[in-house]
Amino acid sequence: MEGLTEKLAAVRLRIERAAERARRDPSDVLLLAVTKIFPASAIRDAYDLGLRDFGENYVQEFEGKAPEVAGLPDARFHLIGHLQSNKSAKAAELFQTIQTVDSAKLARRLNESGRPLDVMIEVKLSDEDAKSGVDRAQLPELIQAIRACPNLNLRGLMTMPPWSEDPEAPRAIFRTLRELAGEHGLRGLSMGMSADLETAIEEGSTCVRVGTALFGRRIRQ
Repeated sequence: MEGLTEKLAAVRLRIERAAERARRDPSDVLLLAVTKIFPASAIRDAYDLGLRDFGENYVQEFEGKAPEVAGLPDARFHLIGHLQSNKSAKAAELFQTIQTVDSAKLARRLNESGRPLDVMIEVKLSDEDAKSGVDRAQLPELIQAIRACPNLNLRGLMTMPPWSEDPEAPRAIFRTLRELAGEHGLRGLSMGMSADLETAIEEGSTCVRVGTALFGRRIRQ
């Protein structure tokens, strides 16, 4: 816990300084603690330090943790990994926010769950085959499809740039996502992680997804 306390303070300071440079209010940037591969105890420890939003990549993994964190008041869980439509019902049951909607079919499946959900559209802005997301040319059609779903609240766009140790490397991608959001009247931008959160905030991010800088490197059991 002591290590997490110090790391959380350091991340919050990074967010504050980046926001100040961009002449933004730091409170406009959500710190999403990415707890994939870490146990439920990591969520509880972070919750005790004031964090309320947690990101998970895998439906099945979080399904195992969910009973241990179900009693945390005001905690919100975001799915930030690729979601197959055949797992949409379970995802709608476990998460309050799905950040990785990338097709009208998936949107309809989530809507059919009958639960109110905040959603974001994942946009693919790199050439990496491993990256998911809707092509920018198909974005208007997907936005229209989501807005036709009464149970879905479209909050904005998210993206996952290619990994780089250079925090400046994804700037063009972050800027493009911001421009796309502006074109469609969307405010939310989920972009930026441990290595490049300052760049993302300077380009308008409203949600930075931070795991390593808080919890350290993930080691699969």
